[in-house]
Amino acid sequence: QVQLVESGGGLVQAGGSTTLSCAVSDSLFRIQYKDMGWYRQAPGKMRELVASLFARGSVYYEDSVKGRFGIARIDAKNTLYLQMNSLKPEDTAIYYCNTLRAGPSNYWGQGTQVTVSS
Repeated sequence: QVQLVESGGGLVQAGGSTTLSCAVSDSLFRIQYKDMGWYRQAPGKMRELVASLFARGSVYYEDSVKGRFGIARIDAKNTLYLQMNSLKPEDTAIYYCNTLRAGPSNYWGQGTQVTVSS
């Protein structure tokens, strides 16, 4: 089974920045041909999609992160990234990457915790 390994989270001060990475364990699972997304789940809340990168290259951001987050991929590394700037305490969550088709019953990685201190 393909594994998605998120990393790069940690404790960040409000206004700071960090970059998350999502590495794919299976070289046959090429993210450049998939519609991929970064999701987050805050304590007591449902998991939500915050950034999308379509195989064709177009991007979409949820309103609360628009202008602050950037999603990208490096095809040669088969890795998805999320650049997070101007972080706010409400960005605190576990962040996951997955395809845009993934549902609750699909495979999800461990995620990476981002905690933004005020």
